[in-house]
Amino acid sequence: QVQVVESGGGLVQPGGSLRLSCVASGITFGIYDMGWYRQAPGKQRELVAGITSRGSTNYADSMKGRVTISRDNAKNTVHLQMNSLKPEDTAVYYCNANSRLYGNVWGQGTQVTVSS
Repeated sequence: QVQVVESGGGLVQPGGSLRLSCVASGITFGIYDMGWYRQAPGKQRELVAGITSRGSTNYADSMKGRVTISRDNAKNTVHLQMNSLKPEDTAVYYCNANSRLYGNVWGQGTQVTVSS
């Protein structure tokens, strides 16, 4: 079964940190580009950070300097370390696995709430 499963979301105070994880199964993880997206209520889903199969990274301008994406191909896992969180970072965060050959796989999302 092809799937990606997110974890690590929760409630955090402004200025706090969270580390999201995404574990993939049923795919050849190493050939997939991986990404974290988020969707806030009433807004479109947007890219937070991406990491290619070769390890190149890109970040949304709003998150640069506050987030780091990394992958562990041996564990079929991608992480998103988020620091200095703001209330506007509140959203459901989704993991995405993308392959030009095999298409897209989305997780069900993990809620991140930044509030005092």
